[in-house]
Amino acid sequence: MPESQRLTLPSDVELIRLAIPLILANMAVPILGLADTAVIGHFGTVEELSAIALGTMIFNFVFWTFGFLRMGTTALVAQASGARNAIEVRTSLARGLSIAVSIGALLLLLNGPILRIALYAFPADSDVHAAAMRYYRYRILGAPASLSLFVLFGGLIGLGKTRKVFTLQLLMSGLNLALNLILGAALAMGIEGIALGTTLAEWTALGLGLRMVYRFLESERSVDEPFVDRTSLRDGGALLRTMRAHTDILIRTFFLLLGFGYFTRIGAGFGAVPLAANHLLLQIISLSAFFLDGFANLTEAIVGRAVGARDVSHFIAASKRTTRLAFFTAVGLASLALLAGPYFLLVLSEHREVTALATRYLPFVAVYLLFAVFAFQLDGIFLGALFTRSLRNAAIVSSIAFIMLSWPLIDFYENAGLWTAFVLYALLRMASLLLALRWELPRFRRGADRG
Repeated sequence: MPESQRLTLPSDVELIRLAIPLILANMAVPILGLADTAVIGHFGTVEELSAIALGTMIFNFVFWTFGFLRMGTTALVAQASGARNAIEVRTSLARGLSIAVSIGALLLLLNGPILRIALYAFPADSDVHAAAMRYYRYRILGAPASLSLFVLFGGLIGLGKTRKVFTLQLLMSGLNLALNLILGAALAMGIEGIALGTTLAEWTALGLGLRMVYRFLESERSVDEPFVDRTSLRDGGALLRTMRAHTDILIRTFFLLLGFGYFTRIGAGFGAVPLAANHLLLQIISLSAFFLDGFANLTEAIVGRAVGARDVSHFIAASKRTTRLAFFTAVGLASLALLAGPYFLLVLSEHREVTALATRYLPFVAVYLLFAVFAFQLDGIFLGALFTRSLRNAAIVSSIAFIMLSWPLIDFYENAGLWTAFVLYALLRMASLLLALRWELPRFRRGADRG
């Protein structure tokens, strides 16, 4: 590759600056959920508070199913950017938006069956179900906007515009909170106001995001160049390749959710105290994941550009540098869990038997984070490079192996055995992806040499 075409890897300080907005954007979502809960907790009924929890769970599950829209778009846009193919950047975004709107419209058409299945899967009192239905009917109206925002966020990450990601997320979260206070509290609309506020915030954020992205892309467009390649946009082969990658990511996400769901389900069988203790410990892991995910998202974008540019040295250097920074972050988080974890647990719960048991298991959390950071980073590398088949296969193998390994450990050590298996799950994910990388990297080298 000519020296003039080689990519330049940012310094460690610049990489951290790029990662911080992604970390903050990740944290904005659960903080907003807490704000929604606080509004309805002060101005709604107990049934509405329970319905918010149920409705949020339903939509988290539904929308997370289509998380491939964000991940796939990041990779496609980053690769087109690395190849200096500006029109393909815009076409990839347009293709992703068309898929998102189509899925959103399908969710609107099937909203009745989806609601019935969800209420059957999550049993509750009739009053809670009735309130959840009222929440769902307003909230589902934002489905096309919510999924389209996945595409916009993915495109901005792929272009390295991480501050714009945070700005857009902050605008949506702030508007959502304001509308929830106005509609849910001031106008006494209760749970309907909360759902309507979220839906209006999503549609408004989509409008602002489209304008933001369009203005940026238009400023980069040559005067004699069309905004999108209509032939490529209608190309069935390109759409099929996109959907194949999306399907691989969907299957990978399903098996990861299966692993975490299995952990929660088995933990529930040990009694109320272990279940509650596990829940508190998972909150620490979830908070830590915001930081690790920020570096993984950044890795997706940088690796994607390296693949688009067919720059093997940049691919390797970017993978090493971002992983090193993520590992140091994980060491800090693991140390914080061990040192400050007992005090944080007391903030989360006043039940001493629960916090005492959770404190005993904090070393498992620390070790899990030290293994999981490599799984997060390898996920980012594989997603950015669109090695989706290997990513899918690694998720399937590691999840099934985790479940099988957990059986004898649980028989002998019960909840401690479950946590041991959970730590091994992170190690299995790391090992399976490393093995896959040993096969994918030479294939990438050969393709780069031919290019």
